[in-house]
Amino acid sequence: MALGLLRRRLKGVSGGAAGRALPVPAGAGVVVREVLDPVNQPMGGADVTVMELRSHRVAARGTTDPYGFFTAVLPPGNYSLLIVAEGLEPHRETVDVVADAGPAPQRVWLQTARQLELPNAGTWLFDPPHTAIRFIAKHVGMAHVHGRFERFEGGIQVMQDVSESRVHVRIDASSINTGNNTRDTHLRSEDFLDVERFPYIDFHSTRFSYRGGSKWTLLGTLTMHGVSRSVGLDTTYLGMVNGGYGEELRCAALAKAELHREDYTLNWRTMLARGIAVVGPTVQLELDVQAMYRTHDTPTPPE
Repeated sequence: MALGLLRRRLKGVSGGAAGRALPVPAGAGVVVREVLDPVNQPMGGADVTVMELRSHRVAARGTTDPYGFFTAVLPPGNYSLLIVAEGLEPHRETVDVVADAGPAPQRVWLQTARQLELPNAGTWLFDPPHTAIRFIAKHVGMAHVHGRFERFEGGIQVMQDVSESRVHVRIDASSINTGNNTRDTHLRSEDFLDVERFPYIDFHSTRFSYRGGSKWTLLGTLTMHGVSRSVGLDTTYLGMVNGGYGEELRCAALAKAELHREDYTLNWRTMLARGIAVVGPTVQLELDVQAMYRTHDTPTPPE
């Protein structure tokens, strides 16, 4: 009964009483997706990420509700939408959000994941225009702060035994960008990243651990602010495709981890006592990676 009422409501959200009931600011647009599994049942708990195409900034993120619905109110613009669920084929699409157009619910059917072909053994280098390193931190007493690092390099040395493959990522710490110049200057200061003393954030993997389906755990060491800690990145392998440029191949993956700032001597309690408004003690890190491989000679990833 509840599902029927919800579906009837969404069918009418483009106008009439149901449309007026949805709180959408003037000038904004709405993205609504009803996600179904391979047997046409609502897919609750699927992870949905909406990202601005131009800036690679995450505009919305969440999971589908028990009835398979995801809704995001967004400024007009061009976005990419990614839906991921365990054991099912990821869904990607480009979305054009139009101001004041009203919600237009669309159905997405997730299909059973095919056995993804693993990347060829060899060197794969990150493609910066199609790779994003993002983070989310909760601002003390306020909403979440979304940010990204603009400059980085890295690569994957894929071995015949994939579990023995190696990954290295080097991030220019001064390239942090949260969309607020004052806050970014403070984040670069001695209170936080101290980029004058510690210009880079480095991750070196030790091994891949297979978890089934398209899921892996990437184990390694993260060095930040002069401190090295062991971390595990929950990684979803998204597959390998021909990039369309001669012999170029591309592979893609999405990796996430939760970092504790005090592990890296970034003491938020001390800064609170000094009256400094800071983000909270944990930070969610996300790497949305595309890497390129060519059959001709390529340099090795940076060490």
